[in-house]
Amino acid sequence: MCDRTAWRLCRDQGWRSAFGKKKARGKGKTPGPPVHDDLVQREFVAAAPNELSLSDITEHWTSEGKLYLCAVKDVWSNRIVGYSIDSQMTSALAVTALNNAVLRRGDVAGCVLHTDRGSQFRSRKLQRALTCHGMAGSMGRVGAAGDNAAMESFFSLLQKNVLNRKTWATRDELRSAIVTWIERTYHRRRRQVRLGRLTPVDYETILNEKQALVA
Repeated sequence: MCDRTAWRLCRDQGWRSAFGKKKARGKGKTPGPPVHDDLVQREFVAAAPNELSLSDITEHWTSEGKLYLCAVKDVWSNRIVGYSIDSQMTSALAVTALNNAVLRRGDVAGCVLHTDRGSQFRSRKLQRALTCHGMAGSMGRVGAAGDNAAMESFFSLLQKNVLNRKTWATRDELRSAIVTWIERTYHRRRRQVRLGRLTPVDYETILNEKQALVA
């Protein structure tokens, strides 16, 4: 029918039409400018501990809502040296993960922390934490997943081995599963080709013992 016929029928019936588009919350936003230059350039190598660390945030749904994980990985041994898990994705999530990494590693002065341009990593709180610990920040480009591919590979393993294995009823249940997989399986059972078929914990133990003998 023509537009005028449709208009007349709607008028006679007292119908009203409304047009709108649902807003996508948090989607389509362009990350802000980088706080740091890209000091890594996709060269994910380190000759010693506390030289280069990577960090990123992942999320997963539970019946109670989303759960967020921010992890910090030492490129030297691929060990997750610090992480934080929370129901909200705030700057405190990233700061806590970084502080936990420092507590485990000790002297991290001069270490480069490479991240994406997420607001949590560009926050003033995280920048103050980097300065306090004597660390240098590094950021990849917008929309370039390869700029932090070594961290994405860890999250991919987590996705396949934990997150996607079942439907999680509570945040506490998923939190426990994540911690157990990181500390027991990834660190102590999963052998990695890049580490000479050693686990991250075994790799660090053997190399630290060799360095102690040389000293």
